[in-house]
Amino acid sequence: MHIVIIGNGITGISCALGIRKKDATAEVTVISSESEHFFSRTALMYIYMGHMKYEHTKPYEDWFWAKNRINLVRGYVSRVHTESASVNLENGRIIQYDKLLIASGSKPNKFDWPGQNLPGVQGLYSLQDLQNMELHTRGISEAVIVGGGLIGIEMAEMLLSRQIKVHFLVREKYYWSNALPEEEARMISRHIREHHINLQPETELREIIAGDSGKVQGVITQAGEIIPCQFVGLTAGVRPNISFIESSGIKTNMGILVNEYLETNVANVYAAGDCAEFESPRPDNPAVEQLWYTGRLQGETLANTLTGNRTAYQRGIWFNSAKFLDIEYQTYGTMLPELSPEQDSFYWEHPDGTKSFRASYRRNDRSIVGFNFLGLRFRQLIAEEWIRNRKPVDQCIRELQHGWFDPEFSRPYYRDILNAFLACTDFKPVSIN
Repeated sequence: MHIVIIGNGITGISCALGIRKKDATAEVTVISSESEHFFSRTALMYIYMGHMKYEHTKPYEDWFWAKNRINLVRGYVSRVHTESASVNLENGRIIQYDKLLIASGSKPNKFDWPGQNLPGVQGLYSLQDLQNMELHTRGISEAVIVGGGLIGIEMAEMLLSRQIKVHFLVREKYYWSNALPEEEARMISRHIREHHINLQPETELREIIAGDSGKVQGVITQAGEIIPCQFVGLTAGVRPNISFIESSGIKTNMGILVNEYLETNVANVYAAGDCAEFESPRPDNPAVEQLWYTGRLQGETLANTLTGNRTAYQRGIWFNSAKFLDIEYQTYGTMLPELSPEQDSFYWEHPDGTKSFRASYRRNDRSIVGFNFLGLRFRQLIAEEWIRNRKPVDQCIRELQHGWFDPEFSRPYYRDILNAFLACTDFKPVSIN
C-alpha cells in the first residue's frame, strides 16, 4: 500500500510518523514544495530575531526519514487526478497512490488591494516568506502591518528587534477584539503601544503605493492618510491552500470538505489540518481548525484510519497559547469575544496592566465554561478537567493554586484573584495554603 501525503507540516508529518509506528510495511511518501525536511513553523520568528538557526527548528535529524523509510519528495503539486489515483508535480513527475492525504496548510489572505504584489509586500507563513522578509527589511526604517491577528503581533515583534518603526493597522476597535473579550483586547492594545508600536485601530488599508524603484514606498488608508514605509506585512488571516485540487472532483467550500473521519467525498482521499473544513462541525466548533495542536491531533487520528482502524476525530477541550510581545496568553474552553445570553464571566486585571484572568460560566448552574490567562501560567490538564466535569466557577477560583505554575518566588496572584472574586460575591473567604 502506497500512502501519499501532500504537505510536510505538523499534520502531514504526525500522520506519517503514526503510520510508520502502526504499519512497518506501508510505503509512505511526503511531498512538500516548501522544504525538504519538517521544521517548526512557530519558530520562524525566532530565526529572524537571531535566537535560533534554521537547523535548530528541525526536531528530527536529516537521517531520521530514510531510517524510518519515509520518502521525502521536494516538489510542487500542480494537480490531483482522483480518477487515476495520481498526483502531478510541476516538474512533470507523476506519483501514484493507494491512499492520499491532503495536508497542504494555509496561505495568507489578500483582498485585491492595489499594490499588494509589489516587492516588499508579503505575509508570513512559509519558510520562503521568512527568506523574503529577511531580504526586504534589510536596512529599512519603517514598516506597516495590516491585520491584527497572532501573525501580525509576531511580525511586529520581529521588526522591533531590528529597530524598525512599526505602524499596525487593525480594523477593529482594539487589537484582536474579534477573538478577545473587550477588557483583554484593551489591555493588549495598551501593551502594544507601550512598546512604541503605532497601533491604529479602526483603520483599513486602501492602497499600497510604489516608489520610483518599483518597491513599496507607503500605504494609503481608507481615511486617506499616507503612511511612508519600505515594507508591508499582510497578516489579515489565512485561508486554506487548495487551488491545486481544482477539477479533481474533491468537494470544497472554504476548505476541503470532510466528515468526522476526515474523509472527503472521494474514496481513499482524506484532508486534515488548516486546509480541511468540517461539513457538519459540532456545536461551538469552528468548521476550519487552524491550530498547531489540532493539526497534530488530526494527523494522528488519520494514521489510525489509514492503517485499518477507522477512527473519528475528537478534538476535546479547545485550547490555544500565544505571546503578545512579553505577555503570555493561554485560553481553555469556549471563550468568545461576547458572552452568550446563558453565560456570565468574572474578570480580574492586575493594576500594572500586564496580567489578567477571566473565568466564564453558565448562569443556570455556575459551571465553568472556560478560562483566559494573560501574563499568568496555568496547567492545561487541570483546566480541561474542570471544564469537562462542569466544575462550579466558585470552586475553581478557590482552587486555582492547584493548577498554578508561575515561576518560583513570584507573587501568588491566585490570592488576588480570589479576593477580588469574593469581594463581588456572597461567598465567605477560604484558606489557601
